[in-house]
Amino acid sequence: MTSKQQTPVPRVLVSDSAKKVVEELKSEYGKLLFHQSGGCCDGSSPMCYEDGELILGESDVWLGEVSGCDFYMSRDQFEYWKHTQLTLDVTKGRGSSFSLEIPLGIRFMIRSRIFQPHEMENLIPTKSGVDP
Repeated sequence: MTSKQQTPVPRVLVSDSAKKVVEELKSEYGKLLFHQSGGCCDGSSPMCYEDGELILGESDVWLGEVSGCDFYMSRDQFEYWKHTQLTLDVTKGRGSSFSLEIPLGIRFMIRSRIFQPHEMENLIPTKSGVDP
């Protein structure tokens, strides 16, 4: 019997609507990164920054990529969300954050679902925000 190698389950996805916004922002600002905010301003909204505008450290966890952009979250917050798959989405309305999409009259948001037990065994590994 031959065992199939399973495709790793992504921790973060992106909706088609959000993907369009990300591509628009990338064409204007270049390389971007996302950080799932854990408070302040818009509560716990995903924040979009130009690459290099947010200093990452060991307290940040890389969850994966959305549309070619790295996506991070603080380690403390990750402990609460580690069983959850996040989907970056977008909605109308101005948030009150420093995220790049705000001037467009929209804001990024997260939709989430709990991983199934079989998915937990095959998740894309995380890494520290300072790992290469």
